[in-house]
Amino acid sequence: MELVKVNINQINSLANLANEIWHEYWPCILTAEQIDYMVEKFQSETAILNQMRDENYTYYFIKVDSDIIGYTGISVKEDYLFLSKLYIKKEFRHNGYGKLAFKEIKKFGFDKIRLTVNKYNKNTIDAYLKYGFKTIDEDITDIGNGFVMDDYIMEYKRML
Repeated sequence: MELVKVNINQINSLANLANEIWHEYWPCILTAEQIDYMVEKFQSETAILNQMRDENYTYYFIKVDSDIIGYTGISVKEDYLFLSKLYIKKEFRHNGYGKLAFKEIKKFGFDKIRLTVNKYNKNTIDAYLKYGFKTIDEDITDIGNGFVMDDYIMEYKRML
Protein backbone atom coordinates (compact mmCIF):
# COMPACT_ATOMS: atom_id res chain seq x y z
CA MET A 1 0.00 0.00 0.00
CA GLU A 2 1.31 3.44 -0.88
CA LEU A 3 0.10 7.01 -1.01
CA VAL A 4 0.63 8.61 -4.43
CA LYS A 5 0.31 12.38 -4.61
CA VAL A 6 -2.44 13.58 -6.94
CA ASN A 7 -1.30 16.16 -9.50
CA ILE A 8 -3.42 18.74 -11.29
CA ASN A 9 -3.82 16.48 -14.34
CA GLN A 10 -5.36 13.73 -12.17
CA ILE A 11 -8.09 15.83 -10.55
CA ASN A 12 -10.74 14.44 -12.92
CA SER A 13 -9.86 10.88 -11.89
CA LEU A 14 -9.94 11.87 -8.22
CA ALA A 15 -13.33 13.58 -8.57
CA ASN A 16 -14.74 10.51 -10.33
CA LEU A 17 -13.40 8.24 -7.58
CA ALA A 18 -14.86 10.50 -4.89
CA ASN A 19 -18.24 10.54 -6.63
CA GLU A 20 -18.25 6.74 -6.84
CA ILE A 21 -17.28 6.18 -3.20
CA TRP A 22 -19.53 8.88 -1.72
CA HIS A 23 -22.61 7.60 -3.57
CA GLU A 24 -21.88 4.07 -2.41
CA TYR A 25 -20.92 4.89 1.19
CA TRP A 26 -23.19 7.66 2.44
CA PRO A 27 -26.79 6.55 1.63
CA CYS A 28 -27.08 4.82 5.01
CA ILE A 29 -26.60 8.21 6.75
CA LEU A 30 -27.38 11.00 4.24
CA THR A 31 -30.08 11.62 1.64
CA ALA A 32 -29.25 11.32 -2.05
CA GLU A 33 -29.83 15.06 -2.38
CA GLN A 34 -27.30 15.86 0.35
CA ILE A 35 -24.73 13.46 -1.12
CA ASP A 36 -25.08 15.06 -4.56
CA TYR A 37 -24.78 18.53 -3.04
CA MET A 38 -21.73 17.64 -0.92
CA VAL A 39 -19.92 15.92 -3.80
CA GLU A 40 -20.43 19.00 -5.97
CA LYS A 41 -19.45 21.40 -3.18
CA PHE A 42 -16.45 19.49 -1.77
CA GLN A 43 -15.28 16.80 -4.22
CA SER A 44 -16.02 18.04 -7.74
CA GLU A 45 -13.12 18.88 -10.06
CA THR A 46 -13.63 22.59 -9.37
CA ALA A 47 -13.81 22.13 -5.59
CA ILE A 48 -10.70 19.94 -5.49
CA LEU A 49 -8.74 22.34 -7.69
CA ASN A 50 -9.72 25.28 -5.45
CA GLN A 51 -8.76 23.33 -2.33
CA MET A 52 -5.35 22.47 -3.79
CA ARG A 53 -4.73 25.99 -5.09
CA ASP A 54 -6.24 28.14 -2.34
CA GLU A 55 -6.67 26.06 0.82
CA ASN A 56 -3.34 24.23 1.15
CA TYR A 57 -4.84 20.81 0.40
CA THR A 58 -2.87 17.84 -0.86
CA TYR A 59 -4.62 14.73 -2.14
CA TYR A 60 -3.21 11.23 -2.43
CA PHE A 61 -4.47 8.14 -4.18
CA ILE A 62 -4.27 5.05 -2.00
CA LYS A 63 -2.71 2.37 -4.19
CA VAL A 64 -2.26 -1.35 -3.71
CA ASP A 65 -0.12 -2.84 -6.44
CA SER A 66 -1.48 -1.12 -9.56
CA ASP A 67 -5.01 -0.59 -8.16
CA ILE A 68 -6.25 2.75 -6.85
CA ILE A 69 -8.39 1.63 -3.92
CA GLY A 70 -9.18 4.98 -2.33
CA TYR A 71 -7.93 8.44 -1.56
CA THR A 72 -7.05 10.80 1.24
CA GLY A 73 -6.92 14.57 1.49
CA ILE A 74 -4.95 16.59 4.02
CA SER A 75 -4.42 20.26 4.78
CA VAL A 76 -1.63 21.75 6.84
CA LYS A 77 -2.94 24.10 9.53
CA GLU A 78 -0.97 26.31 11.91
CA ASP A 79 -0.44 23.73 14.65
CA TYR A 80 -1.87 20.47 13.27
CA LEU A 81 -2.52 18.42 10.16
CA PHE A 82 -6.18 18.31 9.13
CA LEU A 83 -7.16 14.91 7.77
CA SER A 84 -10.06 15.99 5.59
CA LYS A 85 -10.75 12.76 3.68
CA LEU A 86 -9.87 9.10 3.99
CA TYR A 87 -12.01 6.88 1.78
CA ILE A 88 -11.55 3.29 0.66
CA LYS A 89 -13.58 1.58 -2.10
CA LYS A 90 -16.17 -0.84 -0.75
CA GLU A 91 -14.48 -3.99 -2.04
CA PHE A 92 -11.23 -3.10 -0.25
CA ARG A 93 -12.68 -2.04 3.13
CA HIS A 94 -12.08 -4.05 6.30
CA ASN A 95 -8.69 -5.25 5.06
CA GLY A 96 -6.53 -2.85 7.07
CA TYR A 97 -5.89 -0.35 4.26
CA GLY A 98 -7.34 2.59 6.19
CA LYS A 99 -5.02 1.81 9.07
CA LEU A 100 -2.05 1.51 6.71
CA ALA A 101 -2.95 4.83 5.05
CA PHE A 102 -3.15 6.50 8.46
CA LYS A 103 0.24 5.01 9.35
CA GLU A 104 1.67 6.71 6.23
CA ILE A 105 -0.04 10.01 7.12
CA LYS A 106 1.58 9.90 10.58
CA LYS A 107 4.97 9.81 8.84
CA PHE A 108 4.37 13.41 7.71
CA GLY A 109 5.62 14.24 11.21
CA PHE A 110 2.85 16.33 12.78
CA ASP A 111 2.38 16.18 16.55
CA LYS A 112 -1.39 16.57 16.14
CA ILE A 113 -3.76 15.32 13.48
CA ARG A 114 -7.39 16.44 13.53
CA LEU A 115 -10.44 15.40 11.58
CA THR A 116 -14.19 15.77 11.56
CA VAL A 117 -16.46 12.73 11.39
CA ASN A 118 -20.23 12.50 11.05
CA LYS A 119 -21.73 11.71 14.47
CA TYR A 120 -23.75 8.84 12.98
CA ASN A 121 -20.79 7.23 11.22
CA LYS A 122 -20.22 4.67 13.98
CA ASN A 123 -17.88 2.30 12.11
CA THR A 124 -15.54 5.12 11.15
CA ILE A 125 -15.61 6.63 14.65
CA ASP A 126 -14.72 3.21 16.07
CA ALA A 127 -11.83 2.89 13.60
CA TYR A 128 -10.43 6.29 14.52
CA LEU A 129 -10.69 5.46 18.22
CA LYS A 130 -8.64 2.30 17.52
CA TYR A 131 -6.05 4.47 15.71
CA GLY A 132 -5.64 6.55 18.90
CA PHE A 133 -7.94 9.50 18.17
CA LYS A 134 -9.94 11.14 20.96
CA THR A 135 -13.14 13.15 20.54
CA ILE A 136 -12.34 16.72 21.56
CA ASP A 137 -15.41 18.68 20.42
CA GLU A 138 -18.59 18.73 18.35
CA ASP A 139 -19.50 20.98 15.45
CA ILE A 140 -22.63 21.63 13.42
CA THR A 141 -21.76 23.43 10.18
CA ASP A 142 -24.32 24.92 7.82
CA ILE A 143 -23.05 23.97 4.36
CA GLY A 144 -25.87 25.65 2.46
CA ASN A 145 -28.90 24.45 0.53
CA GLY A 146 -30.63 23.54 3.82
CA PHE A 147 -27.96 20.97 4.77
CA VAL A 148 -25.70 20.75 7.81
CA MET A 149 -22.73 18.61 8.78
CA ASP A 150 -23.21 17.29 12.32
CA ASP A 151 -19.72 16.17 13.31
CA TYR A 152 -17.40 15.20 16.08
CA ILE A 153 -13.94 16.77 16.01
CA MET A 154 -11.34 14.12 16.78
CA GLU A 155 -7.64 14.52 17.44
CA TYR A 156 -4.63 12.23 17.40
CA LYS A 157 -1.59 13.30 19.42
CA ARG A 158 1.81 11.82 18.71
CA MET A 159 3.37 10.18 21.72
CA LEU A 160 6.46 12.16 22.63
